[in-house]
Amino acid sequence: MATFDRIFRNFLSRRSRSGESGNVAIIFAFTLPIVVGGAGLGVETSYWYYSSLKLQATADAAAYAGALEKIAGSNTAAITTAATQSAASNGLGTGTIIVHTPPTSGPNTANKAVEVILTKKLDRIFTSIFVRGQVPEKARAVALITDASKACVLALNQSASQAALFSGSTSVKLTGCSVMSNSTAADAIKVQGSAGLQADCLISAGGVSLSNPVTTVCKSPITQALPASDPFSSLPAPAATNPCRSINGNKTTQTILAGTYCSGMNLNGNVALSTGTYVVQGNLKINAGAVITCAAPCTNGVTIFMAGSSTVSMNGNATVNLSAPTSGTYSGVLFYGDRTGASAKSNFNGTANSLLTGAIYFPRQEVDYLGNFSGKNGCTQVVADTIQWSGNSTINQDCKSLGMNDIPAAPSVAVVE
Repeated sequence: MATFDRIFRNFLSRRSRSGESGNVAIIFAFTLPIVVGGAGLGVETSYWYYSSLKLQATADAAAYAGALEKIAGSNTAAITTAATQSAASNGLGTGTIIVHTPPTSGPNTANKAVEVILTKKLDRIFTSIFVRGQVPEKARAVALITDASKACVLALNQSASQAALFSGSTSVKLTGCSVMSNSTAADAIKVQGSAGLQADCLISAGGVSLSNPVTTVCKSPITQALPASDPFSSLPAPAATNPCRSINGNKTTQTILAGTYCSGMNLNGNVALSTGTYVVQGNLKINAGAVITCAAPCTNGVTIFMAGSSTVSMNGNATVNLSAPTSGTYSGVLFYGDRTGASAKSNFNGTANSLLTGAIYFPRQEVDYLGNFSGKNGCTQVVADTIQWSGNSTINQDCKSLGMNDIPAAPSVAVVE
């Protein structure tokens, strides 16, 4: 009897353990989809997040591309095409794009801006076990265009540190125009020392470094702007003529004629320049005490072309009163540095009675503007590779009557929404 009891208890014990294993298997079978679905949801959520970031980046790039097209003056169709091509190249695929200019919502509906709205449907992977249908994703971006005023100081160099430098105790007031630098350096425009500067705006393809405050019409400097185009890039270089002309250094008063000066120009005393174009092969030096004017009747001003790497050196005690032509090929251009020359530096200095009316254009040279003067009615433009300004002057830019054209400073584009 005792033996039978032991056998029976062992049988029950084995059946009990077998039942526990069966229960575990059943529970595991029921919970397995939940475990797999939970893991899948984590993986899939990460995928959705990554896709959302990528779609937003695509929208940002498309809005920026559309804004660049808008700056070029294109119509809405061309702006939409530019934005669409950008989105496609960045992997929009089967998604859709809507382009508005100006935006139809948000804080920039009244501004010069381009709005891009992208939608895309993402496939489900693990979560398709529980839910059918694709996951909709949407991204919106707005690129705002900030128009800058015209420039009267433009540094063309695309990488130089301190490409436009205002230093010393200079006091410069630019009325109706801006300082523009194409350099991407962090200090592309720099104001140092006790220099004082007033302008419509400071605009840089790179950054701006200010050791003291400046006074501007715009709320703050515009950085990371698009580079401005060279306003005189299509201006032809004047051809040299024969015979070569020369300066009579023994005369204290003389009138010289337009033409080619093969040995440069060394000016002393009272020198009057006849109307026309001067091609200077060699350096132009204006010595202390010299008085340089346009010979009467100065019907259409002068243009002085510095051939090759020839430079201008103007002494601070000289008085120079010259104006650019008001019509013709070189209208508004007073000094023109050869764009085929090597790197060099020209120095413009003079008394408060000096007037340089017109553009000082040296695309391959540094221009040091040291004089306490500007042009007639303040009409002077300086466009050079790099510019250093340490004189006191007031520059105005309402100069069309003097043959000068406006120099557009490049607008900036920023993704703001």
